[in-house]
Order: sequence, then structure tokens, then C-alpha cells
Amino acid sequence: MDGSAAPRVPRVPRVPRTERGRRTQRAILDAAAAEFGEKGFHESSIVSITIRAGVALGSFYTYFESKEALFKALVADMSGKVRDHVGPVLREHLEEQRGAVEGEGAALHAFLDFARHNKEIYRIIDEAEFVAPEDWRAHYVTTATRILERLQAARARGELAVEPDEVHAWAIMGMNVFLGLRFGVMDGEADLERVAAIANALLRDGLG
Repeated sequence: MDGSAAPRVPRVPRVPRTERGRRTQRAILDAAAAEFGEKGFHESSIVSITIRAGVALGSFYTYFESKEALFKALVADMSGKVRDHVGPVLREHLEEQRGAVEGEGAALHAFLDFARHNKEIYRIIDEAEFVAPEDWRAHYVTTATRILERLQAARARGELAVEPDEVHAWAIMGMNVFLGLRFGVMDGEADLERVAAIANALLRDGLG
């Protein structure tokens, strides 16, 4: 032991017990997404975030220990938003038995729409590699795992001609991420349905 202090790990954000508390925490997270998305982590401040959120500085520390803790919570929050935006589309395809490959195409379309309306997610996730590397890794690993599980279930139903591999899941995720960057963030006028259909044809030919 050299006597040096162990690095401080930000605590998990406090879970609000009241509806007012949930609204306040939500306002801080939404303000942080806008602030970090515009300025980046290092140029943003707790004060600027609370001003944008319209809450008192003291309210920030009721829910978050530090700017780092808020950023970690925001990465998880953005991941959850993507899941919640795409999930209902996938469930609808599964319930209507439209097929796994078509479901992935619909999921891509939903993600492209999400990226177009939440452009800040790209800057936040990119910065997470350096600000919150464990959360950055978890974001991608969790997303790829969900894709792989969907492919494995489709294979079990006889819908896929190949045995799904982790490589397939990461390839699909990578395609989705960069299509979202190109046609969701860079191009606000692209026909997202057309983009998703072209990309989905690759999956249909390669997996189906």
C-alpha cells in the first residue's frame, strides 16, 4: 500500500420517491443531454445544466453526486431510450409473425428516426469512451447482446439459414450506428424508410 487514496467512484443516482422528484431528475437529465450534446463533457458545467433545466443548484446534488455521475447516468438513460423506442416495433413484428429479418429492418428504421431527433446521442456516446469507459462498453455490449438473442430466437424458429454468431450481431449494430450517423444526423431529409429497406436487403440475402 502506498497510502494514496483510491479513485472515487461516482455513486448510483438516487431514485426519486415522488412524482415531483422524478420530474426534477428528468429535467436535469434532459438538460444534460442538450448541454453535453452541444458543448461536450468538459465544456459543460453543473451550473449551466441546472440553469437549462430550470432547477436550483441544490436540487442537482439531491440526485447526482457530481458531473461525472450525471454523465454516467445519462449514458444509461440514452441507452434505455433507444431500447424503449425500438422495442415496441420489434414486439409488433414478433406478435404479427412478420419474420426476424423484417423486424431488424423495422428496428433500424426506428433507430434512424430516434437518431434524427436525438442527435446528441452520438457525441455523448463517443465521449463516454473516455469519461465513462465502463458505461460506454456496456452500451454497445448490451445492444449487441439483444441483437444476438433475437437472431438466435429466429434461428430456433427456422427463419435463418445460418447459425447466428456474435460477429453477426456486432456487424448489424455497426451498420445501424453508421447509417444513423449518415442519414439521421448528417442528413435530415433522407428517406429513412428507403435507407432501412436497402440495409435490410443485405440482412435478408446474408442471413435469410
